[in-house]
Amino acid sequence: MVKMTRSKTFQAYLPSCHRTYSCIHCRAHLANHDELISKSFQGSQGRAYLFNSVVNVGCGPAEERVLLTGLHAVADIYCENCKTTLGWKYEHAFESSQKYKEGKYIIELAHMIKDNGW
Repeated sequence: MVKMTRSKTFQAYLPSCHRTYSCIHCRAHLANHDELISKSFQGSQGRAYLFNSVVNVGCGPAEERVLLTGLHAVADIYCENCKTTLGWKYEHAFESSQKYKEGKYIIELAHMIKDNGW
């Protein structure tokens, strides 16, 4: 469950009883460990994780890019707090074997840190 608050810095706080991932630059919460799908992804700056859902991120315009697994329509995502580009959201996969990625998020390890009970 996501707790919304206006008196804090971030738009959303994840429950402190769960392991979470946060922005390494400003510590804004990004994702709950339960939303992690895969650790086997490659970002533009190294290893990356695939998440089902994320919080405190903004989304840029979608554009077509040829990635390691083929042509995808992706939109860069950034931290809403510090505006650092974190990775991307898969908007559309053109190959049927890649459809499972649609609507999912990539966050590069270079931009996140583990929080709460690791």
